Amino acid sequence: MQEVLPIGGTTRPHVSKTYVRSHSAALQRCWRREPCRRAAAQICKERLLQCSAQAQSSDYTTANVEVEPEAETEGMSAWLDGLKWDTGGLVAVIAQHVDTGEVLMQAYADRAALNETLQTRLATFYSRSRKGRWCKGETSGHFIKVLKVYLDCDRDSIIYQGEPVGPACHTGARTCYFSSVERTDARLHEEGDHASTSNMPASSLFALEGIIQQRVQQHSQDAGSKPSWTAKLAGNQGLLCSKIREEAGELCETLEGREGQERAASEMADLLYHSMVLLHVQDVPIEHVLKELRRRFGTSGIDEKAARQR
Repeated sequence: MQEVLPIGGTTRPHVSKTYVRSHSAALQRCWRREPCRRAAAQICKERLLQCSAQAQSSDYTTANVEVEPEAETEGMSAWLDGLKWDTGGLVAVIAQHVDTGEVLMQAYADRAALNETLQTRLATFYSRSRKGRWCKGETSGHFIKVLKVYLDCDRDSIIYQGEPVGPACHTGARTCYFSSVERTDARLHEEGDHASTSNMPASSLFALEGIIQQRVQQHSQDAGSKPSWTAKLAGNQGLLCSKIREEAGELCETLEGREGQERAASEMADLLYHSMVLLHVQDVPIEHVLKELRRRFGTSGIDEKAARQR
């Protein structure tokens, strides 16, 4: 059973679009223009914390840049004492994208790193090669804004779930996991490159997004070939919109006609697929849709709809 620690309070944070735009723009400006990357990253970190503080509601406390000793937070020392540290005083930490579910990276943390992460909400680790503290992004500008911390059943592994600001990997890849390994014909095959997303682990939804992109690109590269159904939809706005309306109606019929769970799942799959082709045509990543859904968590649907009508 997992244990979740809401950072800075019991209320899940609401990260506004203004916050996302503000800290992303600040990071890009200082990272590209400052001659000293380390100095630029420090500016970025301070700006990130400032923007976060401005964007949070009053019941969600944002930490200052200064990190307090663990003894200053009630229950912190007892919680840290209860973890199963390895012989070097470390626990494994996985960073996960809050919207896509991607595993971004894996590192280690000591007591000080966990204490700092829970206060600053910036993913902080212990670097075994440098033998010291490592706040992800201080050198590269690619921070990970931690929204929640999870603990596994054995209390020896941690998940930082959050929003990455830029690529997570030092190679420039969005995740450190971009190679796959498979045994076929009594041989082991490894494929993958940091410049490609084709071998990055993906959930079904994101794998579908990749397939849609691939089908459309294949037809654009060979316009004389017979288009796939996906490419045909992408090239015909009227057909695409009519299919989405048709599939939405058939999904409703599964409820009205009491057609059962299997039929409902099938029709929902059809609607989701056609809708994702439309998103591709409009160059809208499914990640943006999931981020928008997360933005609405804790918001009344009636209030949200009324706000859009004003």
